[in-house]
Parts: sequence; structure tokens; C-alpha cells
Amino acid sequence: MTAPPDTLRVSDAERNGVADKLSAHFADGRLDESEFKERLDAAMGAKTQADLSGLFDDLPPLAKDAPVTPDDRHRRRRRSFPVLATILIVALIGIASVPPVHWFHVPWFLIGILAIFFWARLRHDRHWHRG
Repeated sequence: MTAPPDTLRVSDAERNGVADKLSAHFADGRLDESEFKERLDAAMGAKTQADLSGLFDDLPPLAKDAPVTPDDRHRRRRRSFPVLATILIVALIGIASVPPVHWFHVPWFLIGILAIFFWARLRHDRHWHRG
């Protein structure tokens, strides 16, 4: 037989997480000092999940807690396009400025490594933001 979720005890990490979120709301100006202290005392003294309920009912979700929408993903994709276009244009100008006789002297290996680095970095940023 399992206990109802509201009667489960909270950990120090959960209390600290609630305190961090309350601090963020206080820093954003959504809570005044007395409200912040009252809610922080309640969070630090919480023993069960029920003790933590209601602390955020009148507050909007923080940006890091908000779900990522398809529109957000599209916006990030649009931001990465200028970076890729710039890299491509610079590479094409570099290739066009080297006479064909000297193509074998261009450090293609380093250019390839840089291209892979930037590509991987953009992919990492895209995965990191999905949450």
C-alpha cells in the first residue's frame, strides 16, 4: 500500500529547489520581502508535499520551467540560419580567393575540423534548449 502523494516527505534538495524558485520570483519583483520570507519559512519548514502546495499558485511559471513550444523551436532554428549562412559565405569567398594552383596548400583538414566543430556546437545548442 502506497501513501498518497501529499503525505510523502520532502527532501532537503526539494526544499532548496523551492527556495531557489521563490528567490527567482522575489528577484523578478513578483514577491515583496514579507511575502518572500513567509513563503520561504513555509518551504524550509515543510515536512510533506502537502506543506509545499500552494506556494506557487498565484505565480507564473519561471522561464526555465515553462514548456518549450514548437514556436520556440522554430525561432531558435531561424537564429542558427544566419550563423550557418555566414560560415558558408566566408568559406566560399576563401575558396574563390585561392588560385586553383594553390588548392593543395590550403589547410583543408583544419577547415573541415572547424566546420565540424561549428556544426556540432549548433546541434548541441539545439538539443540543450529542448529541455
